[in-house]
Amino acid sequence: MMKHAYCAFALALVATPLGAHPHIFVDTALRLEINDRLEVTGVTVTWTYDDFFTLLILEDYGLDPDGDGELTQAELDELHGFDLIEWPEGFEGDLYVYSAGEKVEMPRPRPIGIAVEDGFITATHFREIPPVPVEAIEILQYDPTYYVAYDVSQGVSLTDPDCTATVTDPDQQAAQDAVEKELAGGSMEDIFNEMRVGIHFADTVTLSCAQPSN
Repeated sequence: MMKHAYCAFALALVATPLGAHPHIFVDTALRLEINDRLEVTGVTVTWTYDDFFTLLILEDYGLDPDGDGELTQAELDELHGFDLIEWPEGFEGDLYVYSAGEKVEMPRPRPIGIAVEDGFITATHFREIPPVPVEAIEILQYDPTYYVAYDVSQGVSLTDPDCTATVTDPDQQAAQDAVEKELAGGSMEDIFNEMRVGIHFADTVTLSCAQPSN
Protein backbone atom coordinates (compact mmCIF):
# COMPACT_ATOMS: atom_id res chain seq x y z
CA MET A 1 0.00 0.00 0.00
CA MET A 2 1.52 3.28 -1.02
CA LYS A 3 1.93 5.84 1.70
CA HIS A 4 2.49 8.94 -0.36
CA ALA A 5 1.07 10.84 -3.29
CA TYR A 6 -0.81 8.07 -5.05
CA CYS A 7 -3.86 8.75 -2.91
CA ALA A 8 -3.81 12.38 -3.96
CA PHE A 9 -2.97 11.66 -7.58
CA ALA A 10 -5.67 8.97 -7.81
CA LEU A 11 -8.26 11.70 -7.33
CA ALA A 12 -7.41 12.70 -10.86
CA LEU A 13 -8.31 9.28 -12.20
CA VAL A 14 -11.82 8.81 -10.86
CA ALA A 15 -15.22 10.03 -11.92
CA THR A 16 -16.03 13.69 -11.77
CA PRO A 17 -19.58 14.20 -10.50
CA LEU A 18 -21.84 17.02 -11.62
CA GLY A 19 -20.36 17.99 -14.90
CA ALA A 20 -17.01 18.59 -16.43
CA HIS A 21 -14.99 20.85 -14.18
CA PRO A 22 -11.28 19.98 -13.97
CA HIS A 23 -9.59 20.09 -10.58
CA ILE A 24 -5.97 19.62 -11.64
CA PHE A 25 -4.28 21.58 -14.41
CA VAL A 26 -1.24 20.32 -16.27
CA ASP A 27 0.86 22.09 -18.89
CA THR A 28 2.37 19.56 -21.28
CA ALA A 29 5.38 19.37 -23.55
CA LEU A 30 5.93 16.50 -25.98
CA ARG A 31 9.14 15.49 -27.74
CA LEU A 32 8.68 12.84 -30.41
CA GLU A 33 11.40 10.44 -31.54
CA ILE A 34 11.45 9.92 -35.32
CA ASN A 35 13.67 7.33 -37.00
CA ASP A 36 15.27 7.46 -40.45
CA ARG A 37 12.24 5.67 -41.94
CA LEU A 38 10.04 8.56 -40.80
CA GLU A 39 8.37 6.50 -38.10
CA VAL A 40 7.52 7.73 -34.62
CA THR A 41 9.13 5.41 -32.07
CA GLY A 42 8.72 7.16 -28.73
CA VAL A 43 7.67 10.27 -26.88
CA THR A 44 9.10 12.21 -23.97
CA VAL A 45 6.22 13.68 -21.98
CA THR A 46 6.72 16.62 -19.61
CA TRP A 47 3.95 17.51 -17.19
CA THR A 48 4.05 20.72 -15.16
CA TYR A 49 1.42 20.54 -12.42
CA ASP A 50 -0.47 23.55 -11.12
CA ASP A 51 0.67 25.25 -7.93
CA PHE A 52 -2.15 23.93 -5.73
CA PHE A 53 -1.63 20.30 -6.75
CA THR A 54 2.11 20.80 -6.29
CA LEU A 55 1.47 21.98 -2.74
CA LEU A 56 -0.73 18.96 -2.02
CA ILE A 57 1.92 16.55 -3.25
CA LEU A 58 4.76 18.21 -1.34
CA GLU A 59 2.69 18.18 1.84
CA ASP A 60 1.70 14.54 1.30
CA TYR A 61 5.34 13.57 0.91
CA GLY A 62 6.46 15.80 3.79
CA LEU A 63 8.85 17.65 1.50
CA ASP A 64 9.92 21.31 1.59
CA PRO A 65 8.92 21.80 5.25
CA ASP A 66 10.31 25.35 5.28
CA GLY A 67 8.16 26.29 2.28
CA ASP A 68 10.96 27.95 0.35
CA GLY A 69 10.27 25.97 -2.81
CA GLU A 70 13.80 24.56 -2.86
CA LEU A 71 14.16 20.78 -2.65
CA THR A 72 17.34 18.96 -1.83
CA GLN A 73 18.59 16.27 -4.17
CA ALA A 74 17.45 13.64 -1.66
CA GLU A 75 13.95 15.15 -1.67
CA LEU A 76 13.87 15.21 -5.46
CA ASP A 77 14.97 11.58 -5.52
CA GLU A 78 12.05 10.71 -3.26
CA LEU A 79 9.63 12.58 -5.52
CA HIS A 80 11.03 11.09 -8.74
CA GLY A 81 8.34 9.08 -10.53
CA PHE A 82 5.64 9.86 -7.96
CA ASP A 83 2.92 10.02 -10.63
CA LEU A 84 3.88 6.70 -12.24
CA ILE A 85 4.21 4.47 -9.19
CA GLU A 86 0.90 2.72 -9.52
CA TRP A 87 -1.93 3.18 -11.98
CA PRO A 88 -5.55 2.12 -11.48
CA GLU A 89 -6.84 -0.62 -13.74
CA GLY A 90 -7.58 0.71 -17.19
CA PHE A 91 -5.52 3.89 -16.81
CA GLU A 92 -3.60 4.64 -20.01
CA GLY A 93 -1.49 7.57 -18.92
CA ASP A 94 -3.81 10.18 -20.42
CA LEU A 95 -1.92 9.93 -23.71
CA TYR A 96 -3.56 8.29 -26.69
CA VAL A 97 -1.84 7.50 -29.99
CA TYR A 98 -3.62 6.50 -33.19
CA SER A 99 -2.17 5.36 -36.50
CA ALA A 100 -4.48 5.61 -39.50
CA GLY A 101 -7.37 5.70 -37.03
CA GLU A 102 -6.29 2.56 -35.14
CA LYS A 103 -5.32 2.87 -31.49
CA VAL A 104 -1.68 2.09 -30.75
CA GLU A 105 -1.01 0.18 -27.53
CA MET A 106 2.04 1.45 -25.66
CA PRO A 107 4.02 0.05 -22.75
CA ARG A 108 3.95 1.90 -19.47
CA PRO A 109 6.26 4.90 -19.22
CA ARG A 110 9.44 5.20 -17.26
CA PRO A 111 10.24 8.34 -15.25
CA ILE A 112 13.29 10.25 -16.44
CA GLY A 113 13.14 13.62 -14.68
CA ILE A 114 11.75 15.66 -11.80
CA ALA A 115 12.06 19.30 -10.80
CA VAL A 116 10.35 21.85 -8.60
CA GLU A 117 10.68 25.42 -9.82
CA ASP A 118 8.72 28.55 -8.92
CA GLY A 119 6.21 26.47 -6.97
CA PHE A 120 5.44 23.95 -9.72
CA ILE A 121 6.35 20.27 -9.96
CA THR A 122 7.58 19.29 -13.41
CA ALA A 123 7.77 15.54 -14.02
CA THR A 124 9.10 13.94 -17.20
CA HIS A 125 8.65 10.41 -18.47
CA PHE A 126 9.35 8.47 -21.66
CA ARG A 127 7.01 6.15 -23.51
CA GLU A 128 8.00 3.82 -26.31
CA ILE A 129 5.69 3.80 -29.32
CA PRO A 130 5.63 0.80 -31.66
CA PRO A 131 6.93 2.33 -34.90
CA VAL A 132 4.16 4.08 -36.82
CA PRO A 133 4.45 6.30 -39.90
CA VAL A 134 4.66 10.01 -39.19
CA GLU A 135 1.95 10.97 -41.65
CA ALA A 136 -0.58 8.53 -40.17
CA ILE A 137 -0.16 9.41 -36.50
CA GLU A 138 -2.54 11.35 -34.30
CA ILE A 139 -1.80 12.04 -30.63
CA LEU A 140 -4.35 13.16 -28.05
CA GLN A 141 -3.51 14.31 -24.51
CA TYR A 142 -6.51 14.15 -22.18
CA ASP A 143 -8.05 12.65 -19.06
CA PRO A 144 -11.21 10.74 -20.08
CA THR A 145 -13.06 11.95 -16.97
CA TYR A 146 -11.79 15.55 -17.35
CA TYR A 147 -10.75 15.67 -13.70
CA VAL A 148 -7.36 16.72 -15.05
CA ALA A 149 -7.15 19.39 -17.74
CA TYR A 150 -4.12 19.04 -19.99
CA ASP A 151 -2.87 21.83 -22.23
CA VAL A 152 -0.05 21.21 -24.71
CA SER A 153 1.07 24.76 -24.02
CA GLN A 154 4.78 23.94 -23.74
CA GLY A 155 4.91 22.80 -27.33
CA VAL A 156 5.79 19.77 -29.42
CA SER A 157 9.32 19.17 -30.61
CA LEU A 158 10.64 16.52 -32.99
CA THR A 159 14.00 14.84 -33.37
CA ASP A 160 13.82 15.20 -37.16
CA PRO A 161 14.29 18.86 -38.17
CA ASP A 162 12.47 18.24 -41.46
CA CYS A 163 9.26 17.32 -39.65
CA THR A 164 6.74 19.63 -38.05
CA ALA A 165 3.91 19.24 -35.57
CA THR A 166 0.49 20.85 -35.61
CA VAL A 167 -1.46 21.19 -32.37
CA THR A 168 -5.19 21.61 -32.85
CA ASP A 169 -7.07 23.09 -29.92
CA PRO A 170 -10.42 21.60 -28.97
CA ASP A 171 -13.64 23.28 -30.00
CA GLN A 172 -14.68 24.55 -26.56
CA GLN A 173 -18.29 25.21 -27.55
CA ALA A 174 -18.68 21.75 -29.03
CA ALA A 175 -17.10 20.26 -25.91
CA GLN A 176 -19.51 22.10 -23.63
CA ASP A 177 -22.40 21.04 -25.83
CA ALA A 178 -21.31 17.42 -25.48
CA VAL A 179 -21.26 17.77 -21.69
CA GLU A 180 -24.72 19.34 -21.66
CA LYS A 181 -26.04 16.55 -23.86
CA GLU A 182 -24.70 13.91 -21.49
CA LEU A 183 -26.21 15.66 -18.49
CA ALA A 184 -29.57 16.36 -20.08
CA GLY A 185 -32.37 14.17 -18.81
CA GLY A 186 -30.11 12.04 -16.65
CA SER A 187 -31.12 10.75 -13.24
CA MET A 188 -29.16 11.65 -10.11
CA GLU A 189 -27.59 8.21 -10.30
CA ASP A 190 -26.47 8.92 -13.85
CA ILE A 191 -25.04 12.29 -12.85
CA PHE A 192 -22.89 10.76 -10.15
CA ASN A 193 -21.66 8.02 -12.46
CA GLU A 194 -18.45 8.53 -14.37
CA MET A 195 -18.65 11.03 -17.20
CA ARG A 196 -16.12 10.31 -19.89
CA VAL A 197 -16.16 13.64 -21.67
CA GLY A 198 -12.47 14.51 -21.55
CA ILE A 199 -11.86 13.59 -25.18
CA HIS A 200 -13.96 16.58 -26.23
CA PHE A 201 -11.46 18.89 -24.49
CA ALA A 202 -8.34 17.24 -25.93
CA ASP A 203 -5.52 18.91 -27.82
CA THR A 204 -4.76 16.91 -30.96
CA VAL A 205 -1.25 16.60 -32.40
CA THR A 206 -0.54 15.64 -36.01
CA LEU A 207 2.79 15.49 -37.83
CA SER A 208 4.14 16.00 -41.31
CA CYS A 209 7.58 15.73 -42.87
CA ALA A 210 9.09 17.34 -45.91
CA GLN A 211 9.47 14.96 -48.81
CA PRO A 212 13.11 14.19 -49.64
CA SER A 213 14.36 15.96 -52.74
CA ASN A 214 15.47 13.88 -55.69
